Amino acid sequence: MPPPPDPVPAPEPRVTLIAKPGCHLCNDARQIIARVTEDLGESFDELNILERPDLMEKYAEEIPVTLVDGKQHDFWRVNEARLRAALTQPKR
Repeated sequence: MPPPPDPVPAPEPRVTLIAKPGCHLCNDARQIIARVTEDLGESFDELNILERPDLMEKYAEEIPVTLVDGKQHDFWRVNEARLRAALTQPKR
């Protein structure tokens, strides 16, 4: 009997949230991002800025930061309509 085929890898999340624990704006952003990505069949990942000196240096004054397809999309607040519009465009 042949071995089962390799599983198809999950696509990379199109949205990344850069946040830190205890940040109320980060919690707000996470809720909006989760809602939008779920509605559109996308996924997101989250990076803790406190664990990444490179991100701390770049984004310390802007968190939460939202990246779409690896590019900065929003900071401080997530605009739900703008995020939905970005995710309905083909991946850049």
